Amino acid sequence: MSLYTTGELAKLCNVSVRTVQYYDTRNILKPSALSEGGRRLYSEEDVKRMEIICFLREAGISLSSIEELISEKEPGKVISILLEQQEMVLAEEVEERQRKLELLIQMKKELKNIENFSVESISDIAYVMENKKKLQKLHAWLLIVGLPINILQWGIIIYGIATGIWWPALIYVFVGVPYGFWISSYYFKRVAYVCPECHTVFKPNFKEAVFANHTPTLRKLTCTCCGYKGFCVETYGKEEK
Repeated sequence: MSLYTTGELAKLCNVSVRTVQYYDTRNILKPSALSEGGRRLYSEEDVKRMEIICFLREAGISLSSIEELISEKEPGKVISILLEQQEMVLAEEVEERQRKLELLIQMKKELKNIENFSVESISDIAYVMENKKKLQKLHAWLLIVGLPINILQWGIIIYGIATGIWWPALIYVFVGVPYGFWISSYYFKRVAYVCPECHTVFKPNFKEAVFANHTPTLRKLTCTCCGYKGFCVETYGKEEK
């Protein structure tokens, strides 16, 4: 039977000699024998045990838990439960880190759109991002309810061009226009805008909002607080009563 010194075991398991010695003092891995000179000697079984210990440590299991496991007669079942628990912990950590990574990436994107960076700019970005999911849901709703009226509009235009019959357009005026007005009213009651100048979150009047030049995330408005005229960042706001 092969026997290994502390240094040889450490090299085989890719740990330090001090680690092997520490595990001995903790009764986690005792040597199988001692040489005539009093040197620790480890067997093949000890090597396998050390590999298991290293695996558990790599998985994030604490030494205290490992120490308890070593004393069990059948540690396999307990190890299985510990690994499942550790898997859940690590999965939560990965999810949290992923959320933070996405936050950083989004903040970098938002900062590129800011000409004059300031501490208030970070506050604006944080506010917009906090309400981003609500705004996305509102955009999804707008797409779903607005799609029928767009289909109807283009259908009437194509039908009129093909047949020369335009009376359905009158129906669209009496049905589609009020419907579109209701959609717009519902939408603008639920959004607000962040002024890049004074950093106030404000709601413009309905007429200005509807006819303003805009992109998917910006709208050219006049701030109701400082009078700034230019593109403001759209965010989700409290519903107006």
